[in-house]
Amino acid sequence: MSDKNLAEKIVENIGGKENVQSLTHCMTRLRFVLKNEEKADKEALEKLDIMQVVRGGGQYQIVIGTNVKDVYEEVIKLTGEEDGAGGGGKEQKLSAKIFNVISGSFTPIIPAILGSGMLKALLQILVAAGAMQSTSGTYAILTAASNAVFYFLPIILGITFGTRMNVNPYISGVIGAALLEPNYTRLLTAAGGKTDFMHIPVVLMDYSSTVFPVILAICTYVLIDRLLKKIIPGVFQVLFVPMLSLMLVVPITLIVFGPFGIYTGTFISNALTIALGKNAVLTNIVFGFIGIPTVMLGLHWALIPVIINNLSTTGQDFLLPTVQATAYAGAGAALGVFFKSKDLKLKELSFSAFVPAFLTGITEPVIYGIFFKFRRVLIYAMSMSAVAGGLCGIFHISASQLAGGIMVIPSYTPAVSFAIAMTVAFAGTFLLTYLFGYESAGKSARKPAGTVSSPEILAVEKTMTAPAKGTVVKLSQVADEVFSSGTLGKGIGVIPISDEIFAPADGVVVSVFPTKHAIGIRTEFGAEMIIHIGINTVELDGKYFEIFVQAGDKITSGQVIGNVEFDKVKEAGYDTTVMLIVTNTDHFHEVKIMEPDTFKDPVIQVV
Repeated sequence: MSDKNLAEKIVENIGGKENVQSLTHCMTRLRFVLKNEEKADKEALEKLDIMQVVRGGGQYQIVIGTNVKDVYEEVIKLTGEEDGAGGGGKEQKLSAKIFNVISGSFTPIIPAILGSGMLKALLQILVAAGAMQSTSGTYAILTAASNAVFYFLPIILGITFGTRMNVNPYISGVIGAALLEPNYTRLLTAAGGKTDFMHIPVVLMDYSSTVFPVILAICTYVLIDRLLKKIIPGVFQVLFVPMLSLMLVVPITLIVFGPFGIYTGTFISNALTIALGKNAVLTNIVFGFIGIPTVMLGLHWALIPVIINNLSTTGQDFLLPTVQATAYAGAGAALGVFFKSKDLKLKELSFSAFVPAFLTGITEPVIYGIFFKFRRVLIYAMSMSAVAGGLCGIFHISASQLAGGIMVIPSYTPAVSFAIAMTVAFAGTFLLTYLFGYESAGKSARKPAGTVSSPEILAVEKTMTAPAKGTVVKLSQVADEVFSSGTLGKGIGVIPISDEIFAPADGVVVSVFPTKHAIGIRTEFGAEMIIHIGINTVELDGKYFEIFVQAGDKITSGQVIGNVEFDKVKEAGYDTTVMLIVTNTDHFHEVKIMEPDTFKDPVIQVV
């Protein structure tokens, strides 16, 4: 069930939006104040995709899990009710796993990419069948519709990536647009490939359909935006920060990333031309392995002139068959995910990516929808592309035209050998994906981002220490039904005797709730934890709490990460128990609760 559908069902079963007086959320639950709690249907709510329903303290609490913010935002859209403790959730870190950040940036535009890929495939089939002329106006208009998302990808990705990086997404989009603006693109032909900016040489390149240049540009924008906001007074920021950001980021992008694309791409194309002449088998194996990353980096465009020149002068090209192997491996990867996954959304995405890759060799939906999300599948595809590339070299397979997909297999020579090599790429990647599974880098339906999906890599014993000094108690003794029932995972409670909050293990801070009463941590060994300070202390709105870390900070076991005036919290009428919960308990073979003798002794062991 999607977050939107879940929100609709929740609002319906709490008595409708008219019954909502106010709504906040904490780290794991929606906290409603209802006008009439008797109108809420607890039994119906508990049948939904939630963890628990709790009534108490004048609140009607619905426990969602650590992705509560997503559901909260959907509920707010329906009810319009919000209180001061809202907001919150995860703050996006700038460092750590760039692969996952890129994947999240593509998520909003995957439907457009899939739809465009399917339309491209349909157009190629119609032209091949003689049902449409490639010179017709209809074909031109529909081609524009199918190409637009790819051509303007720097703009679209600028917006989504800027959003993920917590900078102005529209400034980010404008940075991407500058790379495609006619005054710049005219220089590509008028200036002979080179120009200058304030006497600094600029090597020109075509940025349409590229991914990484705009990502690097937005990373630069993030740094410049933060610097400018530190040195420019607040009253002038709205005028000068956007202007100076554009003045600095766009030229830096063109000066730095242009040469990277040109020289790296040219080096690859020249190296492949020489290598093919010396050892075609080894060259095709190597290119088969690096072919997909080459496309992901946008460097494959440097190979097109080489391929076209070969086709026009000799009528054949020996590299293109291996290029096609990457497409068939992508199709196999998508189909493997389709059959392996039990998630209906992922099935829909993977099948939509499979069709254009298999029928026409269009791989963008696979790259952006599958490979950016599932790195293990990317390795499968790269490996089988290398094997198929080796076969292309052994059989001396050549191409006579640029088109790809199953429809044009007869145009390759020898066609039977080409079909065998492509079957190896397709079937091999499919079987590896289906038999050994895929590694999830995204957010599952009820698990936080960054959850480890391969328990076998955690088959060792790791320990955590208490988050506070004091008396360690069983979680079942904690005076909050959600925690004591173990709904959120196994853990312990600490009745504190001092004000410090300590890191229980080495890791990274995933999130700090705005009211400072809860901290999300991911350890180096894959455990996802919440330190929840007190019960119902979200209502204090950060009063008496001081947290010394923020999302993205690395922490070490025993490090002081916060300070809480527990005496004042207790005087305000709140339970001060500090809880440490392993929220991805089910990803471990065993989570043991220990009995420590001293503060430094382990309180939790995961296997």
